[in-house]
Amino acid sequence: MKDKLSVTLNLNDFFADRHGPPGPYPAEVRGPSVCRRGDLACAVIGRPRVGNCALAGEDPASEILALWAKLGTRMMTQVGGSYALAIVDGTNRQVFAATDRFASETLCFSLEKGILRLSDRADCCVPEDGGLDRQAIYDYLFFHMIPAPRTIFSAVKRIPAASAWLFSAGGNQEIRHWPLKFEEDRRMAFDAARNDFRGIVRSAVADQVSDHAQVGAFLSGGTDSSTVAGMLCDVLGKPAETYSIGFAAEGYDEMEYARLAARHFGCNHHEYYVTPQDLLTSIGDIARYHDQPFGNSSALPSYYCAKMARNDGCTRMLAGDGGDELFGGNSRYATQRVFEAYQSVPGALRGLVEPLCGDGSLLRKLPLARQATGYVRHSRIPMPDRLQSFNLFIRLDPTQVMTAEFLDGVEGDEPYRHMRSTWNACKDAAFINRMLAYDWRYTLADSDLPKVRAATAMAGIEVGYPLLDDRLVDFSMALEPEWKLRRLKLRWFFKEALRGFLPDEIITKKKHGFGLPYGPWMAKDPALRDLARDSLHGLVERRLVRAEFVDTLLNRHLGEHPGYYGEMVWIMMMLEQWLRGQEKSFSL
Repeated sequence: MKDKLSVTLNLNDFFADRHGPPGPYPAEVRGPSVCRRGDLACAVIGRPRVGNCALAGEDPASEILALWAKLGTRMMTQVGGSYALAIVDGTNRQVFAATDRFASETLCFSLEKGILRLSDRADCCVPEDGGLDRQAIYDYLFFHMIPAPRTIFSAVKRIPAASAWLFSAGGNQEIRHWPLKFEEDRRMAFDAARNDFRGIVRSAVADQVSDHAQVGAFLSGGTDSSTVAGMLCDVLGKPAETYSIGFAAEGYDEMEYARLAARHFGCNHHEYYVTPQDLLTSIGDIARYHDQPFGNSSALPSYYCAKMARNDGCTRMLAGDGGDELFGGNSRYATQRVFEAYQSVPGALRGLVEPLCGDGSLLRKLPLARQATGYVRHSRIPMPDRLQSFNLFIRLDPTQVMTAEFLDGVEGDEPYRHMRSTWNACKDAAFINRMLAYDWRYTLADSDLPKVRAATAMAGIEVGYPLLDDRLVDFSMALEPEWKLRRLKLRWFFKEALRGFLPDEIITKKKHGFGLPYGPWMAKDPALRDLARDSLHGLVERRLVRAEFVDTLLNRHLGEHPGYYGEMVWIMMMLEQWLRGQEKSFSL
């Protein structure tokens, strides 16, 4: 796949004779917006802003470069919006690369034998002798994606969200340019906060549509997508084009909520029902389109939704991603608050209770007592490890899933160290805000945004995330914690602020989205089963996965619970399909 932004530079030559006058440097700099000025060059993708103003015209690289010449790395306090940027500074002999707060635009790099390669795609940075990273494959099976900075390629790193890398003769360093600082003591009157919130959301939507002829919106029928669709109608002053995906599978289809929102706002609503045949047609293409293995199954319905919009002439789609993670909308926030309450129990009392909850305890045999001991057993696990208590890969036991040959040199605790580092980066905040900041990394930057970004790009359409507008993020960080999770009520402020704007049925519905019924379909469809079996046995032939595990998974576990175990089949299938799509055979 071709990248959008690319920089290639021999740093050995670039840094040579750094005390003498700057000379010409053979840097290849490509991108949709590129500016060269003397010994400076800049490439930018996305929609950057300076302050609250979008960069004017078709040449944001020029304005970014002017800001760099004036402020250097300090310019990042003024740059916002969605972007990835790279600057080559021949005068100061520096290379600077950065991504926005949530890595809505991504940037990767490799530095081998003095050659620096920067690209928005990991697979476009791989050196000639580059190989795959076993730890990254393990992390993929654990997370269903590969969290930054690691990538599937051993020599390639991905710049994390809200971060930058500065390459200089004095050394290379990672810089976090947006600190995690919540204003938890600030108090606002509800009416004023509601009005400010609605105004910011409307402005964020308006900014996304100002320069495009036809803009549509994803509409799942949840609070986030419905809010964006309703605001889009208001901004346009006419019915907005909205697009929804359905599934002819019990428990998966929530098209009625999308229709309800469309009727409420008067949208021009479009629907498509994904079929098992669509999966057979597109699984390989979607796996190969990503620059590394990616296991979020919602990527496929998102692609069909974006494809439908593109066929209708839309040039940009607005997605509702971010509302849950800014305002406390995921059910695990309430669940973990219940478990976290146990941490306030005095240590002496916990010392008396916990021995009674072990595997051999008689209490475990009594139904009601078993629930109580289960609560204790789960609650005593510290955060963030507790979030992975039901991780399917871990419950299946990696030593029974992967071959001993593959696991040699892999650190099973590495994903937990990564999570703990992310969790501890926000340790002074309230519990709900710590969970939100954690999800900004794993749910948004490393999973949901790459899913939507790839799905829309594959369909040939742009995407915007108005609910991740910097102004709305700043507003959410100044909101008191209890307004996000009020006792156990999720996203209290968001829902109350939109009461009267959204239909009551949508405010009270449970979160769903574009979940894919892959497991149930595969259990009934012979062609899908054949594709899964062929893919998983491909991993066996690569000596990554144990043959006996694949047989047990497909022949026993899948029949017991298709929806549950189908998830493991999907992420393994997507790994093999991605590997098959690579032009060269990478070594491990």
